[in-house]
Amino acid sequence: MKLTVEGLKDTAGWKKAGVAIPTYDISTVRAYTAKNPAWVHFGAGNIFRMFIGGIADKLLENGLTKTGIVCAETFSADIIEEIYKPYDNLVLGVTLNPDGSVSKQVIASLTEAIHSTPKATSNWARMKEIFANPSLQMISFTITEKGYALKNAAGEFFPYIVADMEGGPDKASSAMAQVTAFLLHRFQNGALPLAVVSMDNCSHNGEKLQNSVLTIAEEWCKRGFVSKEFIAYLNDEKKITFPWSMIDKITPRPSVEIGKQLEDLGIEKMQPFVTEKKTFIAPFVNAEKPQYLVIEDKFPNGRPPLEKAGVYMTDRDTVNNVERMKVTTCLNPLHTALAVYGCLLSYTLIADEMKDKELSELVHRIGPVEGMPVVTDPKILSPKDFVNEVISVRLPNPFMPDTPQRIACDTSQKVGIRFGETIKSYVERDGNASKLEAIPLAIAGWCRYLLALDDKGNPFELSPDPMLEELTAQLKDIELGKPESYKGQLKPILSNENIFGSDLYKAGIGEKIEAMFCEEIVGTGAVRRTLQKYLKA
Repeated sequence: MKLTVEGLKDTAGWKKAGVAIPTYDISTVRAYTAKNPAWVHFGAGNIFRMFIGGIADKLLENGLTKTGIVCAETFSADIIEEIYKPYDNLVLGVTLNPDGSVSKQVIASLTEAIHSTPKATSNWARMKEIFANPSLQMISFTITEKGYALKNAAGEFFPYIVADMEGGPDKASSAMAQVTAFLLHRFQNGALPLAVVSMDNCSHNGEKLQNSVLTIAEEWCKRGFVSKEFIAYLNDEKKITFPWSMIDKITPRPSVEIGKQLEDLGIEKMQPFVTEKKTFIAPFVNAEKPQYLVIEDKFPNGRPPLEKAGVYMTDRDTVNNVERMKVTTCLNPLHTALAVYGCLLSYTLIADEMKDKELSELVHRIGPVEGMPVVTDPKILSPKDFVNEVISVRLPNPFMPDTPQRIACDTSQKVGIRFGETIKSYVERDGNASKLEAIPLAIAGWCRYLLALDDKGNPFELSPDPMLEELTAQLKDIELGKPESYKGQLKPILSNENIFGSDLYKAGIGEKIEAMFCEEIVGTGAVRRTLQKYLKA
């Protein structure tokens, strides 16, 4: 069987393989969406293809919408050329259940896939055509937190952002500049309304997106590329909104084993691969079953009935509380702690880490013990139930091929939210965060991780991170087994408010983190001994 529109005609074969296929007419949906696009999504990767694509697919299956999603990729053309086009934009979603069973379905809601860049003239023209269409209701994003970043840790614009600001809308290369250029085109074609929705896994995602778009627009205005009326349009909530959201679904890199299982069922060409830009991709997406998406209901041009596909539509305060609950306490900080210590202790599966006495205790203390006291109950989801599901069901799922190495990516961009918000809450409540111990231990573990030597002293490859070169250079003179080589090298990192959201010394835990770090560099086995010391029952 082939994962193509033509291949889906073998309904008996797909049924025998246990794969659910769409019952709606794919060609009709695609033709209608091409003329009446309602939803464009930027970031064509795995979580989008299965989770967001799955939402649209459910609406189509139930006859609740006529349109699918137009997929735009600003980063890697490889994804479009190697995963979308050869498979007619179809996705094979594989749900990995804790009992070892899998559920499989073909998702056909992704109607069009475009590598968005001004260099591809026809693609750029098609994107502008879509943005000029009055039918467009929403654009959404899963481009990761760094996709919204315009500045480095020193607060300076990245060189490619400077080039975008100086080049103007017709030469936009970054995701944020491209989106701003498309919004300009919508403004020029009737100042039509639109919801601009970040679905990325970061705090105040809508605010980050809004600030980046407005910054680029204002810089263009200074240079005469756009008018003040365009700035007013972006600031008018009757026209343009930037709803906040919270997304949650653990979506690991595609598993070679899952690919083999699919091929054994008779489905052709299912093996995953790595693109030139180090994107792990496959014709299928494997993910856990639990999923949550909460969105601020602010859509000036209408929207699909997302709530009928399991999306929580609510107000900004509730989104903020749910997001804080998840990103700062109940899941993300636990993931980051497991990521860095998993690399140090040579684990390759998150589920295996949850069998480790110290690491299991570490995540329990970070979440239920230290994080929970400063979490606001969002009411629509129970923080206690949520974190219990994470610790008892989701992280220990032995059939989830999720690795600490994947989760360790871009940690410098995450620690400010995943740990920094709880730290700030303690400072606000108590005057300092000195009561914390597990969170400082997690941060010390990240700093120890940056030495790129595991607990046995063996080198390992650090996961990609935009600050990696800067951070590792800061720590280059520290030697494992020579604690005297530590001469305060962490101080510029721990005091960097661009990384942590606050100066950790002023928060009362900088020295504590330094002390823990020094214990972890005493020699081989020191990481384990330090965990045992601080995590005694």
